[in-house]
Amino acid sequence: MKNHAWRPFLVAGGAVALLLTVRANVVPSDFGVNGRNFTYGFYRKGAIAYWKAVKVKYRGREYCQDCHEDKEKAIMASPHKIIQCENCHGPAIDHPDNPPKLTIDRSRGLCLRCHALLPYPGTNRASIPGIDPDEHNPRQACVDCHNPHHPNLEDMK
Repeated sequence: MKNHAWRPFLVAGGAVALLLTVRANVVPSDFGVNGRNFTYGFYRKGAIAYWKAVKVKYRGREYCQDCHEDKEKAIMASPHKIIQCENCHGPAIDHPDNPPKLTIDRSRGLCLRCHALLPYPGTNRASIPGIDPDEHNPRQACVDCHNPHHPNLEDMK
């Protein structure tokens, strides 16, 4: 074989060798399948201790309903009952001591995460009432007109 025919093979072989060298130096030794089969898929065994040390930030609806029973009843009677309190009110891990009140995201963007008009036929997304944000009261917060705890259109503020 001539010299020009060997060059692509040498380049490909060099690329494979470089890739394997980089992988050996970058990927942790405990990453991958730990055992004889793929039961757990790819994970890093050393990350278990790391994730156990991560502070959980969300407490769930049960934590909120003890003090906010009226709000919980209102939400449970509304279409928003599937949404956890902390999705709008933020993580409750440091509540009620620090901060004394949770910071509530009253921005238009929070509501538009679900209520921007995105008609995806054949999905549940198409069944969520949506608006065109450029046409429906642009530059105005949704909570100025709508109460998120009573989100039905007839329950305007």
